[in-house]
Amino acid sequence: MVKLNKIYTRTGDDGSTGLGTGSRVSKDDIRVEAYGAVDEANSALGLAVVACVRDEHNKLADILRNIQHDLFDVGADLCVPGSPDDGGLRIQQSQVDRLEPMIDDLNDHLEPLQSFVLPGGTEAAAALHHARTAVRLAERRTVTLFSEDEERTNRLTVQFLNRLSDLLFVMARVANDNGRKDVLWKPGANR
Repeated sequence: MVKLNKIYTRTGDDGSTGLGTGSRVSKDDIRVEAYGAVDEANSALGLAVVACVRDEHNKLADILRNIQHDLFDVGADLCVPGSPDDGGLRIQQSQVDRLEPMIDDLNDHLEPLQSFVLPGGTEAAAALHHARTAVRLAERRTVTLFSEDEERTNRLTVQFLNRLSDLLFVMARVANDNGRKDVLWKPGANR
C-alpha cells in the first residue's frame, strides 16, 4: 500500500524526478514522458466516467473505472525500468486479452462504418474520443520508450494501450446511440 504523508518534497525543484527504482532522471526523460502521458490518459478516462454517468451509460462508466486501475498498473510498470519477469508490477497478457472481448461485445451492436467518425455527438462520446486520443498519445510515448530501452520496458504496455484506444473508440460509438448519432467525416466538405 502506498502512503503519502507529504505532497511536496522539493526534490524535483532542480528539474529531476525519482523513478520507482529510486534513481533520478530529468523530468523530460522519455520514460517520464511515457508514464506521464499514461497519467494524463487516466485523467481523461476520469472525465469520461463523469460524462458517461451523466448520460446514463453506467455500464460504460463501470468498465472505465476498472480500466483506470489497469492504467495505474501501466504507469507503475513504466516507472520501474526492468524486465517483464523481474517480479515488479508488470502488465500481464491477461490484462491485454481482457479488453478484446469487451471490444467485440460492444462492437457487435454497431452498424459497420461507412466513413471516419469525427469526435463528438453526445457529451459522453466526445469525452470518450478525448480519452482515446490521450491513450494514443501515451501509446506513442511508450513506443518511443520501448524503441530506446527495449530490454527494460515491457512490450505489453504498448499492446495494452493499443487495445484500450480501440475499446474507447467503440465505447464512443455506443455512447452515440450505438452509432446512430456518430458525426461522420465528409471529405472536402468545406472546399
